[in-house]
Amino acid sequence: MILNQYYLECLSHASYLVADAEAGEAIVVDPRRDVGIYLRDAAESGLRIVGIINTHLHADFVAGHLELAAATGAWIGLGYRAEVDYPFRPLRHGETVDVGEVRLDVLETPGHTWESISLLVRHTHDGGSQAVLTGDALFVGDVGRPDLAAEVGADPDELARALRRSLHEVLLALPDEVRVLPAHGAGSLCGKNLSPERESTIGIQRQSNPALRPMPEAEFVRMITTGQPSVPEYFAYDAALNRSSHALLNEEPHPVRLSAAEAARMLREGTKLLDARSPSRFARGHLPGSVNVGINGRFAETAGMIVTPDDSVVVVVDADRAAEAVVRLGRIGCDNVAGWIDPATEDFASKATQEGRRVAAEDLDQEKARRGPVLLDVRNVGELEVGALAGSVNIPLAELPRRLGELPSSRPIIAYCTSGRRSSVAASILRTTGFWRAADISDLAGGYKAWSALHPAGITAAGR
Repeated sequence: MILNQYYLECLSHASYLVADAEAGEAIVVDPRRDVGIYLRDAAESGLRIVGIINTHLHADFVAGHLELAAATGAWIGLGYRAEVDYPFRPLRHGETVDVGEVRLDVLETPGHTWESISLLVRHTHDGGSQAVLTGDALFVGDVGRPDLAAEVGADPDELARALRRSLHEVLLALPDEVRVLPAHGAGSLCGKNLSPERESTIGIQRQSNPALRPMPEAEFVRMITTGQPSVPEYFAYDAALNRSSHALLNEEPHPVRLSAAEAARMLREGTKLLDARSPSRFARGHLPGSVNVGINGRFAETAGMIVTPDDSVVVVVDADRAAEAVVRLGRIGCDNVAGWIDPATEDFASKATQEGRRVAAEDLDQEKARRGPVLLDVRNVGELEVGALAGSVNIPLAELPRRLGELPSSRPIIAYCTSGRRSSVAASILRTTGFWRAADISDLAGGYKAWSALHPAGITAAGR
C-alpha cells in the first residue's frame, strides 16, 4: 500500500495519494490546484490515477479535482450531500472504494460542512485499519471550525453539534493506533489551535486534543464557535468556485513583464499592485500605491485579504519567482495577473520613490511619547492571549480593508503583529488610502516578539 502526504507550507494544506502498487491504481484526496506533483509521482511509480476525492468543499483554497480529472479521466468523489454543478460520485457512510487491494471506507463526519467525509484506509488482506484521512473534521490538536459554511446558509451552532457527534461517535470509535492524517496543519485559518505536527493517532488525540475532552455540548459549541481567526473574503469565493465548473490552472505561466511606468498607468486604471519583496526591501523604496505581501510568507492567503479574484493584479517580484507568484495566486482563484515588474531594473529604482517607515522595538517608547500614535494590532483574536501593547486597537489584518473608518485620520499610526510581516502589509494598505500622510504610517519591525523580548515584565494581558 502506498500512502503519501503532500504538504503545502504556504497554505498549511495536506493532500494524499493512496495507491496499490501491484494494481497500478491510485486515488488522490484533497488535491491542490497545481496538480503536476501528483501526475509526476504517479507516472514515476507506474500508477494510474483513477479517482479524486475531496473530503469536503474547501473554502481556503481552490482544489485541483477539475485539473486532475481533465488530465487523467478519473472520477470525482464527494460526500453525497454536496451540491455542485459538475458530475461527481456521491459517497455515503459505510460505502467502500477499492483501489486494488487497498480499501477506503467512507465515514460521514459532518460539522465543518454538511457534506464532510473522512476516509478510513486499510489493506483488504489483513483487514487492519492503517489511517484515517479526516479532512477538516479532526486536526492534530484541534477540530474544524463550523462557521465557514455560514456563507451558504448553514447554522454554525447546528454544525458544531453535528461535529461533536462526528468526533465522538465516528472518529473516536476507531482503534487508538489508527493514524490521523488531516487536511491542514498549524497556520491554517480553518481552526485556531492546530499543531505543527502533520500526523498523529486516534489514541494521542483522544488524550491530548482539548476539543475532544469530555464536556457538555453547550461548552463544546462555545469553544469552537468563538475566538476563531478572521476569515479573508476570498474564502467565500473559493467555496463557490469549488462548487462550480471553472477554468483550469496553467501551471507553467509566462507572465508579461511590465515597466514601472506601465504599472503606474494600470494602477490609475484600477489594477492592484502587490510588492512581493521582504518588508525590509519594501521599506527601502517601493512604487506609490503598492501593498507589501512578501512571497516568502503566506503569500496567497495574505494577498486574498487585499485583492479580490476579479481584480487585475501586477506583482513586483524577483525574476526567478515571477511564475511562482502567478501559480500561488492561482491556488486561491486569483487568476487575473496582468504582469510582473522586475525590482532589479533601473526603471523600477527610479520610480520606487516611496519609503516605508519602520520603528525599531527599542525606539517604540520614545516614538509613543513623541508622536502619540495609535497602536494598531493586526493579529487575530486568539493571538492576543500572549499579551498586547497597552492601549492598542485590535483589527485583524483580514478585516482591516473594511474597517479603516474605525481609525482616526488625525493621528499617526504604528501597526504591529507577531513578527513584523503582517504589520508591513497593514501599513502599506493604510498608505494607499490617502487618508493619512505616508510619513504618519509606520510599523513595528520585529513585531510583538521583538518588543516583549525587551520588556519581559511589561507584557499586558490580552484584555488590556
